[in-house]
Amino acid sequence: MSTLTFGVQAQSVNPTQTQVKVRGFQMTVDEPADLGGTDVGANPVEYLLASLSGCLNVVAHLVAKEMNIALRGIALDLEGELDPAKFMGKPTSGRAGFISVKVTIHPDCDADQATLQNWLQAVESRCPVSDNIGNATPVHIALG
Repeated sequence: MSTLTFGVQAQSVNPTQTQVKVRGFQMTVDEPADLGGTDVGANPVEYLLASLSGCLNVVAHLVAKEMNIALRGIALDLEGELDPAKFMGKPTSGRAGFISVKVTIHPDCDADQATLQNWLQAVESRCPVSDNIGNATPVHIALG
């Protein structure tokens, strides 16, 4: 199978707010007021967690269908921990991104625990967003 390319276009509205266009959709990215934003949209790391939840949902249903698990739905709880020191320009040896991300998936189905563990392992290994977060992905940022 050949690769797929995904892309977005973005424009700053003000120092904390960004309008993002993807296909026929628009998203507003902003910071909460306590981080200097206007709080009119989720912030970038919240969108990252939302992206992970959406990807896990798709992959969870796909894998369940392949494994003949009658998955009625799932609920996901995601939490990412980060130290804002580097982002805020303070001296630190820590990284700017998440220190860890915790995901709990609550499947609504009648499968036994062993089947669900196999399902969960397949979901985690096949989710592109989880793979991008968990592994180094080259990012090239340049002037245009």
